[in-house]
Amino acid sequence: MLTFHEIIHEIRKFGLEYCDLPTMLENVSILLRVLTVNIDSKYKKGITILSYIVTAVTAACFYYVFLFSMTWFVFWRARITGELVGAMVVLSLGISSEIGPFKLFYMCYYMDKTHKIADGFLECDANTIKGTRFHSNLMKCLRNVKKRAMLYWVVVAGNGVLYVMKPVAMRGRNLPENYFLIYGLEPMLETPNYQIAYFMMIASVFFVCYVPASVTAFLIVITGYAEAQMLALSEEMLELWSDAIQYAKTQTEDTSEELDVYNPEVKVIINQFVERRLREIIGRHANVINLLNQVEIVFRQAIAIGFVLLVLGLLSELLGKLENTFLQLPFALMQVSMDCFAGQRVMDASTMFEASVYDCKWENFDKSNMKLVLVMLQNAQKTMTLSAGGVRTLSFSALMSVFRGIYSAYTALRSTMK
Repeated sequence: MLTFHEIIHEIRKFGLEYCDLPTMLENVSILLRVLTVNIDSKYKKGITILSYIVTAVTAACFYYVFLFSMTWFVFWRARITGELVGAMVVLSLGISSEIGPFKLFYMCYYMDKTHKIADGFLECDANTIKGTRFHSNLMKCLRNVKKRAMLYWVVVAGNGVLYVMKPVAMRGRNLPENYFLIYGLEPMLETPNYQIAYFMMIASVFFVCYVPASVTAFLIVITGYAEAQMLALSEEMLELWSDAIQYAKTQTEDTSEELDVYNPEVKVIINQFVERRLREIIGRHANVINLLNQVEIVFRQAIAIGFVLLVLGLLSELLGKLENTFLQLPFALMQVSMDCFAGQRVMDASTMFEASVYDCKWENFDKSNMKLVLVMLQNAQKTMTLSAGGVRTLSFSALMSVFRGIYSAYTALRSTMK
């Protein structure tokens, strides 16, 4: 049994005071265990019964409300009543809510690989020596990564809270979405149907928001760590020559302010140091590429499906009129936009590493180290990316292309809604 101070300490670990990778993955692991998903291969305590009950109840409500009832309302009930706008509103809810569960499905389907990814990143982090410049730069970047994950989680979860609290700000008896009819609960505003429907809506929205918030937080952390590694390695490459000079000064008896780098003995010391550091950086770079490729294998199909659902969901939201769907819009946008943002940040960090390799003063190295730098440059020129199904690279340009396509489809279909 945890004491009060231990509980407070565990809660504080979710804040910005603790930005190291093991703590961030532990935070995400705790969030995912509520959904009965364990990404920590070393955690052997098991999942609590309460988590199984919460997941079973909320998932059952979600699939009944946002899948079965949505399908019934859109394709049968709305056709009879002629509620075309209402059908679009309900359809947008159903489509946008499926993005997170697909990511959760692929995470669970590839659970062995998910464990391998988490363990691989932790092993990579364990090889970092604390107190070094590399570790300091890494932690600075990881602080921004944790801010990103926290902001995403709060926005998505907060969107759900606002959605279920919307009836409180409205006059009379209302539901979060009055257009929505849950199958078997008509009339919806009569007791006890109203109470049952409201409970099912709250449970469904919990599942709808908690799943993408927690699963995508895992993605943000691991891709953010890859980004942080590349940025820290970039700084190491830029400082490589000056580090070699400083090392040579400590290994020679030369007391002059300016070290003679053309001295044969000094040259050997400098190039031995440079070779050792280059091999370390090459190893880290290769490890990060390998880990990111594993992330791509697990999540690329889920991200591709998310893109398709985003297009259909946003199109439905626009056709359902923004005054009816203003709370659904940021929910769908935030999910896929964060995937694109993470992909763009990885690309930017990879490009920065490429530039730093060329700018590492390689012209001062011996031929052997020049060859190593050339190999590094060739590898660095293959920009690290994340993709949607291996078809489209996740980036801001991809997101803008999707938005343009959605707007074009909306302008073409808008006339049919009048």
